[in-house]
Amino acid sequence: MRKFTRSRVRSFGHAFQGWWYVLRTQRNAWLEVAIACGVLVVSIWLRLDSIRWALLVLTAALVFAAEFFNTAVEVIVDLVSPEHHPLAKIAKDVAAAAVLVTAAGAVVIGLLLMGPPLLLKLQGSLAR
Repeated sequence: MRKFTRSRVRSFGHAFQGWWYVLRTQRNAWLEVAIACGVLVVSIWLRLDSIRWALLVLTAALVFAAEFFNTAVEVIVDLVSPEHHPLAKIAKDVAAAAVLVTAAGAVVIGLLLMGPPLLLKLQGSLAR
């Protein structure tokens, strides 16, 4: 049982090393963290219900996962094709496009989930 626990702890350590690598090397990851923190603060202020929270957390997780996969693709492509190659560029561009699509979807989802409560809260503040 100890070996199983030790290997699980080691696995989490590797995962956190990967997370830290992305944060250290990818500028967009910090932008995504800042936006996620802003959404967190606004969501607390709006007192969103649990369904909206769940959807926002899932959406943020998908954006981060896309960023992590994009970074992994970039590193693997650089490893197997250190010189410029048109197919290497396509692989990197497609991985980056996946992040863009996910982030754009997250913006739409955020507006749909937070927009109406935000408008109500702002209208209530202005009416006072």
